Amino acid sequence: MSEREVAAGMDAFTHLGDRVRAALSERGFETPTEPQRRAIPALVAGRNALVIAPTGTGKTETAMLPVLDAVVRRKADESTGVHGVSALYVTPLRALNRDMRERLEWWGEELDLDIDVRHGDTSRYRRTQQANDPPDVLVTTPETLQAMLTGEKLRRALADVRHVVVDEVHELASSKRGAQLTVGLERLYELAGDFQRVGLSATVGDPEEVGKFLTGDRGCAVVEVDVGSELDLHVLTPEVTPEDERLAGRLMTDPDVASHVRAIRDVIEENESTLVFVNTRQTAEALGSRFKELDVNIGIHHGSLSKEARIEVEDDFKAGGIDALLCTSSMELGIDVGRIDHVVQYSSPRQVSRLLQRVGRAGHRRDVVSSGTVVTTRPDDTFEALVIADRARRGAVEPANIHHGSLDTVANQIAGLLMDFGEIDAVRAYEIVTRAYPFRDLEPEAFREVVRELSGNRILWLDEAADRLEKSSGTWQYVYANLSMIPDESTYRVYDMAAGRGVGTLDERFVVNFATPGEVFIQRGEMWRITEVDEEDEEVKVTPVGDPAGEVPSWTGQEIPVPFAVAQEVADLRAWARERFDVGESRAAVARWLGERYPTDEHTAGEALKQVEAHEAAVPAADRVVVEFFGREVVVNAAFGHRTNETLGRLVSALLGQRTGSSVAMDVDPYRIELEVPRGVTGYDVVEVLEGTDPDHVRTLIELSLKNADALKFKLAQVAAKFGALKRWRGGTNGFGRSRLLEALRDTPIYDEAVREVLHEDLDVPTASTVLGRIRSAEVAVEAINERTSIGRGGRSSGRELLAPENADASVVETVRERIQEDRVLLLCVHCREWTRTQQVRRVPEQPECPRCGSTRIAALNPWADEVVTAVRATEKDEEQERQTRRAYRAAGLVQSHGKRAVIALAARGVGPHNAARIISKLRENEDDFYRDILAQERQYARTKSFWD
Repeated sequence: MSEREVAAGMDAFTHLGDRVRAALSERGFETPTEPQRRAIPALVAGRNALVIAPTGTGKTETAMLPVLDAVVRRKADESTGVHGVSALYVTPLRALNRDMRERLEWWGEELDLDIDVRHGDTSRYRRTQQANDPPDVLVTTPETLQAMLTGEKLRRALADVRHVVVDEVHELASSKRGAQLTVGLERLYELAGDFQRVGLSATVGDPEEVGKFLTGDRGCAVVEVDVGSELDLHVLTPEVTPEDERLAGRLMTDPDVASHVRAIRDVIEENESTLVFVNTRQTAEALGSRFKELDVNIGIHHGSLSKEARIEVEDDFKAGGIDALLCTSSMELGIDVGRIDHVVQYSSPRQVSRLLQRVGRAGHRRDVVSSGTVVTTRPDDTFEALVIADRARRGAVEPANIHHGSLDTVANQIAGLLMDFGEIDAVRAYEIVTRAYPFRDLEPEAFREVVRELSGNRILWLDEAADRLEKSSGTWQYVYANLSMIPDESTYRVYDMAAGRGVGTLDERFVVNFATPGEVFIQRGEMWRITEVDEEDEEVKVTPVGDPAGEVPSWTGQEIPVPFAVAQEVADLRAWARERFDVGESRAAVARWLGERYPTDEHTAGEALKQVEAHEAAVPAADRVVVEFFGREVVVNAAFGHRTNETLGRLVSALLGQRTGSSVAMDVDPYRIELEVPRGVTGYDVVEVLEGTDPDHVRTLIELSLKNADALKFKLAQVAAKFGALKRWRGGTNGFGRSRLLEALRDTPIYDEAVREVLHEDLDVPTASTVLGRIRSAEVAVEAINERTSIGRGGRSSGRELLAPENADASVVETVRERIQEDRVLLLCVHCREWTRTQQVRRVPEQPECPRCGSTRIAALNPWADEVVTAVRATEKDEEQERQTRRAYRAAGLVQSHGKRAVIALAARGVGPHNAARIISKLRENEDDFYRDILAQERQYARTKSFWD
């Protein structure tokens, strides 16, 4: 550092008072970090500020040193008469409270300030102490702030707040928790008057917008430390070595996956402390089990592990007891695990912001950049990682996806205001809510509808004549049942009966769909066999097993969506590469070109380029959509990212289904929309839909397509609970009940919010409309080819599941076979429509036959499918009964043609007649492959269940 920089750094500390500067010297802080140097002067001056910098660069002290200094000065001035909390530090994770307390305790002792922590696990005794004798600084969570605003003594303590620091504000900005917090801060403003707001954030693409989110658009200084230029990245597809060939057998996987495990192991061995990030908890468990086989000294950390298990590995890693931590986004936030030398990202990080947050955790000693390795698994992965790494260096980060106008949050905070005031004019409540940035555009009529819904649910009293809201007997109960905006879904505790301890949790949907006694799954890198599922106590009892394969838990949480801009650049990169091939350049030459421009090596580039080199048709590009089709398979090569492709895919599926009267199966990734269409439909029909759909009608058509989708029904139940329209909703198999709920809540703000949230989180209607507009104006070309291409085949079906290789091991196959044979099916003769029998699959004859009429047209149905039997027998049918009848007849046709083999396929979870036909039609060498295909379809169903009828 130059003399000038040292002088500038020292100038930052000179803005602080004598006591804090003395403590800095005692602590050994000689020179501020860059964020401290740039932010402290503005913060000492009392300005609102957003500080954007990587974890480990002293962000906490950047915010807290000026705040602590102000609290010290205020306490020294006896005329202020301060008796309450002077500063709040709000953090989204309880684990951060533990770290924060350890880091702030020293400052409190040195400056004679009382610093305390309060969250959901704080004891009643400690909470009472805090109410009677408030600390100077209180570290808390967004939800606990909501609770504190309702307490009589704590409200008096909070009236003295002059500073609020919000940590990990980028995380909160894109969630309803954050939307709730913004109104909570306005409620605090009503109580305490104006206060300084300081946000600490990882890199975001729209810092001014996040600053407005934090402050309610009251003005905000943005201090942003450039991260991209400080990254040392390498994108790597490992070469398969002879060692990998040997490891493949030991790990029960293929050599390619073995090479990934070996390459990550090598990186861990080269560094003292390594974080290994993966994109899903399933992958964390799968990869962890592989490392366990190789005796790698690594711990596992993700949100479904018990709190005790997470704290144990955090402390062990920090103390050097383990060499690496295998983690998900749970480690993106600033949990203190000590110094990190290197970060590995397994497969593409999907988003620039995630790459910066994850790799940004490494390094941070002065003059040391953050170093990371991205291990990629296939061409899509590699091209995507290269583009994301390049965008990171350029600072092209995604904007925060703020929840604007979420109506269940409005409902939640209206009830909170009534707890604050007892009664309040509707106009004043509206003004307070709309001061919060996410609600600045909320229409008065939408607010009134929410109030009327709450009144109808007896959450409040509405005096319409006086336009006044009053607290009711249900307000208190509602508020304390809904302190959090996190959806209320059951989680089942996993309990190890052998060791007598908790292992982690499983989400309810996994338990309902997969968890039955005898099944095996992986958690914490170990194998567990289910011995009992206790529905009442929400507990899954397990025993450990040594079997190296099993069903990976399907936790709630969707795939990280690849943004539109990243997908577009990937398409352009492929197109540029194809142009070089077309002028005669060799793969080695194009690989060298890639290696010069992007942070990768020639082998990695060459492996990805094989896909482009083999693609002889028109290459999909940012301005070209290629629709390829062969038989009933159609692949729309469209590089528009996950959410836009999901929107376009739903649109095409719905319109084709409407035309043909048959369902259209759909799967999407950022670069393709994969369809299975009815006979007679071709790629040209898909082109016609894309070219002929009015962009202005997209939202209407999408909302119609959502009408019967489980995604909307599931979301509707959650939102209804947040409005107090239901008692706590528990999921399950009662789809009929959810359908009735949908009809009952149509034309209510609950329905409007459920649709808004599905559109916000899963789809991108504006971009899809723009794409269709560009297709209409010929800015984007659409062409169809009657063949399959290498890029078209490179989608999800080409990806390797780490624990579900194409040849699953014999024990898993046997488990699937036994489970299905033990299951029961309802047999229904669709010829005479009179005979039914519920029977175990193993007892069904090879060719089922009706004992009443002798017909072999026997439908195999879910044993509880009474509504299907009713539909088949009905003389006059409504639309739903017609659909059920068609489904039964298709199932009967399969059984008539294929006998018991069809019954087995139809008995599998989530396998209807359409998918059963696909499974049956494949040519196989042995029966095990038949059950492997069933298992693959069940896994696919588990992943996509929430999106289908």
